[in-house]
This record gives sequence, structure tokens and C-alpha cells, in this order.
Amino acid sequence: MIAGAAAPGPNAAAESAATRAYRLIRGDILRNALAPGQKLRLEALRDSYGVGIGTLRETLNRLVAERLVLAEGQRGFEVAPFSAAELRELASLRLLLEGHALEQAFRAGDVEWEATVIAAHHKLAQMEERLGAGEAAALDPWRRFDSQFHQTLISACGSRTLMATHAAVFDRYQRYQNRALGFRGEIAVREHAALRDCALRRDTDAARAVLATHILGGVDHALARGGP
Repeated sequence: MIAGAAAPGPNAAAESAATRAYRLIRGDILRNALAPGQKLRLEALRDSYGVGIGTLRETLNRLVAERLVLAEGQRGFEVAPFSAAELRELASLRLLLEGHALEQAFRAGDVEWEATVIAAHHKLAQMEERLGAGEAAALDPWRRFDSQFHQTLISACGSRTLMATHAAVFDRYQRYQNRALGFRGEIAVREHAALRDCALRRDTDAARAVLATHILGGVDHALARGGP
């Protein structure tokens, strides 16, 4: 069985075979259980994910469109490899999309939005505290809460298209984070707290500056560690 093939969740019975295969395979790519550059043999995937060859082809072609999988013509499919150039490109896209969405969200956000920002940051800060204390088990929930916090910051932007585009870019960026970026300790803690405070003050210029430092600092951290 391919490492990382996840067990079906409680709602799996309500999913179509294609939807379930897409969700599981995509999740395993994002967390690097299916490694960058790994060949995706249809027979092995069929055994691991319990779906037919036709469904797998449909799923993998969908992931090709998301640039998480490469199609190799007659040679089949492989997980998209990592590159420093793509990491920098994704960082630039995040800055462009997230910076614009922050401005819109800061303008439109109400007290309910403020409450969700505070709650999302609280969950993230709890995991950061545990990581700082050396608790390795907090890494996976920290990654999840990191994503939730950044998405919550822009959730009042008023554009579903912008949110969906940002989420797709963030997922691809986080694939690098899961592999090479990691938790940057007290630096990340301060930057996340600063983003929360900027949101509550509606300080767009300061938020953009913190976001640039946060994202580009993560890229520098990854490259300094020999990644991607």
C-alpha cells in the first residue's frame, strides 16, 4: 500500500468515488506522503485508494490542472517536483492575492469577523506555544491552524473567486512548508500576532509589510535549510 493513503472519514459513504479519490490523493500530495517526483502507478493507486483506473485517470488529470501532478504522455503521471523557482513564484502570488484580499477584508470586516480572527489566532498561538516547548505532535495541527488563520484574515474580502484562488495557491505553498519551511519559532509567533493586531486596527499598510516579511522570510528559511 502506498504510504500515507488516508483512512476514509465518517462522511466517505456520501462521497462519489471520484470525489473521495481526489480528496485523499490531493491530501497525500500536499503533506508529501506522495513525494515530489514520485511516479503514480495506476495499479498501485487502485489498490491503495480502492477506486478504478478510469476514476484515477479523471482524478489525476484534475490534479494536473492544479499543477500538483505532471502528465508524462504515454509514461503516465508523477507528483509535481519541487523547485526554488516555483517556491518564489508561489510566494509572490501569495503576496499579491493575500495583500489585496487583506485590504478588502479590513475595509468590510465587522465585529463578527474580528471575533473569528481572534479565535483563529488563539488556536494557532496555542500550537506555537506547544511547538516552542518541543512538542513535535503539535506540528500537524499547527499547519492546519496556520492555514485557517491566514484564510480567516481575508474571509471578509467579499469575493469567493479571490478566496478560492488564494486557497489553491496557499495549498501549493504549504506543500513546500510541509517539506522544507517548517516552524520558524518566535519570529513566526511575533509575525502572526502582528497580523492579528493589524486586522483589529484595520492597518492595511502595516499588514502588507508584516505579510511580506512573513512570507519572504519563510522562503529564505527554506532555501537556507537546503530546500526545496
